[in-house]
Amino acid sequence: MILRIEDTDAALRKPEFIDAIVKPLQTLGITWDEGPYYQSQRKQFHVEAVEQLVENGHAYFCNLTRDEADALAAEAGLPAGYHGWSRDKGIEDGPDCVVRFRTPDEGEVVINDLIRGEVRFQCSELEDFVIRRSDGSPTFLVANAVDDADMSITHVIRGEDLLNTTPKVMLLWEALDLDDKPEYAHLPLLVNEQRKKLSKRRDDVSLMDFLAQGYLPQAMVNHLALLGWGPPDEKEIRPIEEIIELFKLENVNKGSAFFDTVKLDHINGEYIRALPVDDFVSMAEPFVYAVDTEVPWEREQYRPEVFAFIAHEVQQRVNVMREIPNFIDWLFVDEVSYNERAWKKAMEKGKQVPEILDGIIERFTDVDWTAEALNGAVSAVGDELGARSQVPARVAITGTNAGIPMWDAVSMLDRDVVLRRLRKARSLL
Repeated sequence: MILRIEDTDAALRKPEFIDAIVKPLQTLGITWDEGPYYQSQRKQFHVEAVEQLVENGHAYFCNLTRDEADALAAEAGLPAGYHGWSRDKGIEDGPDCVVRFRTPDEGEVVINDLIRGEVRFQCSELEDFVIRRSDGSPTFLVANAVDDADMSITHVIRGEDLLNTTPKVMLLWEALDLDDKPEYAHLPLLVNEQRKKLSKRRDDVSLMDFLAQGYLPQAMVNHLALLGWGPPDEKEIRPIEEIIELFKLENVNKGSAFFDTVKLDHINGEYIRALPVDDFVSMAEPFVYAVDTEVPWEREQYRPEVFAFIAHEVQQRVNVMREIPNFIDWLFVDEVSYNERAWKKAMEKGKQVPEILDGIIERFTDVDWTAEALNGAVSAVGDELGARSQVPARVAITGTNAGIPMWDAVSMLDRDVVLRRLRKARSLL
């Protein structure tokens, strides 16, 4: 694998754009054998190719702007676009000139795509495309033809939206008399739930953003590998080594691939649950310390020993690391916030809830502060009253009626904190 940064457009030659390519690959563990190479550093070879094409009659200078070309087309009753207006005009190079490739008037270009099969393009439908901008910089079309040949590229695998550029590169390849052409494979585009092409403006498409939310790199690789392809045995969650063994480029689907975040969450959850607990605790640090992540507690309120004690329970319930605070916030805040639905169902509509809370408060005043004793005390109150006591206790102490098994965690809290929460809930009733 060769990492080549295609930065022929000077306006896009910025460090942050290069980082957006390099960092995700490194984070996902996708390494390269050569590079990174920068096309901007190979400009002399691309310029030489353009000059060669001009000299042998395969390209020419053009000083028309796009608007001027469209105006000429309108006058001639032709569709908007460039129709070879500057061909054979003998225009000299100048500050406002581009170089256009002279596309054959007849014939066709046949692409034997590994995914899409044989794709034919009529030369008569291809306009004379620009291969050098007016600022003197070659375009990516000629740069790619030259660099693919020089670097002995065997396969070009990319999105289907670039399929229409392939015949242009092939025409350049032949005009420059380059060596063996690479094989092409055009992948299906990714779409959202509405089956619309993923868009930076509308959808979450930044890989680093997904990783920052707590998607594991290995889970992300697994999910990405399933976009447009599936293993023959239909077992989707598996190590990348197995995916590599099973993968065949020819088996990639032609149709658009749905980027299913629900499926991604499921896959990520499986990878999280497969982690050793110590690794889970370590990986959870960015999501529990009040540093870069928003959490409802101050950093000094966080007690790592408490989280480590109940981490195995949290690990079984989260699909994305960013969900962790939802399960443990009640352990580190001064006052819990009551889930409105849980409060109404368990506390307002529950039977004998004031009596239950009174009984729990009385017993918790001097009970042994262990998970077993706390659980037993709450159950005993329920037995005496003939009512369900565990759910009101949970809502009063944690603010909600669901979550991790609570008594091991409650035993890590101060007695006064728990009693204060029980008394507050009782007073609200």
